[in-house]
Amino acid sequence: MMCEEKLEVFENGFRDDKFNIEVTFYGEDGRKVLLALIYELYLPDYGSEYVYPFECAKEFWNVYMDPPNVEKEVPKLKPIKFVSESVKQKVREVLEGINPPVDVKIDEAEFYKTKEGYLVIGKNFLLDPKGRLFIFNKPSIGEKILKYIWEW
Repeated sequence: MMCEEKLEVFENGFRDDKFNIEVTFYGEDGRKVLLALIYELYLPDYGSEYVYPFECAKEFWNVYMDPPNVEKEVPKLKPIKFVSESVKQKVREVLEGINPPVDVKIDEAEFYKTKEGYLVIGKNFLLDPKGRLFIFNKPSIGEKILKYIWEW
């Protein structure tokens, strides 16, 4: 569904030609995280009163979310210095359960231990402790997504 001239929203992600961003999620539901990301991207253009692309995506995904709840900060995390093979195996098992349509290279990623589980961040993906895999085309998007995964 087209929500803006250059924003297309689909069942498990969105593509935005204005910002040259494409994000998809696999595994558990990540629509609220993507809604927050869309809100953040378009907030400067629309102002906080009514962010049309956010409202359109919200309606398409049939998800209730208040815009004021969106703005978050990036948490401070420390990566695991030495990732054991057993940690990698646990992450591989999660990925096998998700069965993503692309190859996820965990050997080149940073691993973080959180109280919820493992967080793995690569150049073009983020696997959160809730079992959601976000695939994106720009490395800077991972940091933006990271702000929202703890809330939803």
